[in-house]
Amino acid sequence: MARYLVGVDNGGTMSKAAVFTEDGRELAAAARKVEILEPQPGWSERDMDAMWRGTAEAIREAVAKAGVNAAEIACVACTGHGNGLYLIDADGNPVRNGINSMDGRAAGIIAQWKADGVDARALPKTAQCIWPAQPNALLAWLRDHEPQAVGKASAVLMAKDFIRFKLTGEVKMELTDMSGTSLMNVVTGQYDDEVLALFGIPEMKRLLPPLVKSAELCGAVTPAAAAATGLKAGTPVAGGMFDIDACGLASGCVDERQFVMVAGTWGNNQYIARQPLVDPGLFMTSCYSMPGWYLMLEGSPTGAGNLEWFVSEFLGDKQALLKQAGQGPVYAWADAAVGAMAPRESDPLFLPFLYGSNVGYAAKACFLGLESRHTRDDVMRAVYEGCIFSHNYHLQRLYAFRPKPEVIRLTGGAARSAVWVQMFADIFQVPVEIPDGSELGALGAAVAAAVACGLYPSYEVAVAAMTRVARRHEPDPARRSVYAARYAKYLKAVEALRDFF
Repeated sequence: MARYLVGVDNGGTMSKAAVFTEDGRELAAAARKVEILEPQPGWSERDMDAMWRGTAEAIREAVAKAGVNAAEIACVACTGHGNGLYLIDADGNPVRNGINSMDGRAAGIIAQWKADGVDARALPKTAQCIWPAQPNALLAWLRDHEPQAVGKASAVLMAKDFIRFKLTGEVKMELTDMSGTSLMNVVTGQYDDEVLALFGIPEMKRLLPPLVKSAELCGAVTPAAAAATGLKAGTPVAGGMFDIDACGLASGCVDERQFVMVAGTWGNNQYIARQPLVDPGLFMTSCYSMPGWYLMLEGSPTGAGNLEWFVSEFLGDKQALLKQAGQGPVYAWADAAVGAMAPRESDPLFLPFLYGSNVGYAAKACFLGLESRHTRDDVMRAVYEGCIFSHNYHLQRLYAFRPKPEVIRLTGGAARSAVWVQMFADIFQVPVEIPDGSELGALGAAVAAAVACGLYPSYEVAVAAMTRVARRHEPDPARRSVYAARYAKYLKAVEALRDFF
C-alpha cells in the first residue's frame, strides 16, 4: 500500500496544506488567505476559529486534488509562524483573537524590561533578544489590559500547536516553537521558573502545556477533525515545528555547512550548530527540530511582505488590465519589469520597515532619492532591493559568529521569482540555491511526520530522501561594486534618519 504524508503550514498571511509521497514529491497543495485584523494601530490579530476553518478547507482540498485514499496517509504534521499568542480555555475554545508575530502592542513593556536590564539577566537562559510580539510580553500586556482573557485561559499555544490541537483534541506545546518565545530555558530545553520570574509573570506557568518534540507522535485525528478535513479518523499526528525549522529541513539543513534564508513575511537568516550561541549581538538561538542541535537566527518582519503591500496598493490597475487581457499574474509582470532594469547607483532607495525594523530603533518604511525621471518600475525595483538589503544587514551580523557560507539556500515567497533570487545572489556575491517544491514549510513538516511514523529512522535519512535542489543562481561579479555602493548608501540613510524617527 502506498503511504503519503500531509504537511500543514500556517504562516503570516496564508494557511496551506500539501500532500507528499514518501520521497518528498509534492502531489497537491491548497491554501486559504488569513484575514489580518488590525483593531488598533500596531495590533495584528486573526480569528482563531476562522483560521481553523480555512486550514481544514485547505487540507480537504489538497487531499482531494492529490487523489489519494485518506487511509493511505501515514502521518500529518503542522508548522507555522512562531511567537504571537493563541490562548484557549478549558473547553478548547479561543478566549480572544489570536495575536500575530507582527503585533506591536507590548512595545512599552519591552522598553521597560530593557531599561531595567531584565533582557540581559534573562539572556543566559533564553538565548534571544526580547521583542513586542513574543508571548512573554503579550502575556504581561494582557494581564494589565485584558485580565479577563488571561483569567479564562487554560493554555498558551503557538499557531501550529492550535491547529494540531484542533486535529487531535490534545493540548501540547512543541519544543522548537516554545524555544523561540522567551518563556523557557533554551540551553536546557525545559521550562524554568526563574525565566518567568525575571519577566514578572510567574503566575503564567499554569498556562504552559507539556513539551513535545517535532517527530513525536502527539495524538490522532479525531472524528470531528476528520469530518472537517477529509482525513481519516485515527491518522497519527506528529509534533511539528516552528516554520524556521521546517524551512531548514526542506532546504537540506542537517549540519553546520548549510545556510538558509526565508524571504517571506519575515526575513529570516539562519544556520544550525551543536552548541547554543548565547550573545547579545544575536537575535535568537532556539532548539532545532533535530535533537542535540540549535538554530541561530537573525530575522525581522522586513521581508517579502513589503512587496505584497506595494502590489496591493500601487499595482491594482495593472492587475486588472492583465486579468482583462487574460495574461499572467501581476507578480510575473513585476518580475519582467524589474528584470529588464540594471542597478544604478542613483536609483531610489527603499527602507523595508512597513511592519517593523531591524536597526535598533522604531524606523518606518520610506522611499529616498526620488527624482522626476523615476518611474513606477524604478520604485518597484527599490522595493525588491530594499528587502534584500535588510537580509544583508542580518547576514553581516551572522558573519561575526560563523564563516561566510559557500552557498545559501533560499525559501519563502521571494524564492518563486528568478529575478529576485538573482538579485539576492548579486548583492550577497554568494551562489543561491532554491530547494525543489512549492510549499517548503509543509515539506519540512512532512519530513518530521515521516520520521515520527517510522518511514525513516532519522532526520538525516529523511532529508536525504525527501529534499533536492531545483535551481542555482550564480552571482554576477560585474554587479558587485554598484550593489556594494548602494548598500553603503542604504546603511547611511538608516543611520541619518534615526533622529527623525
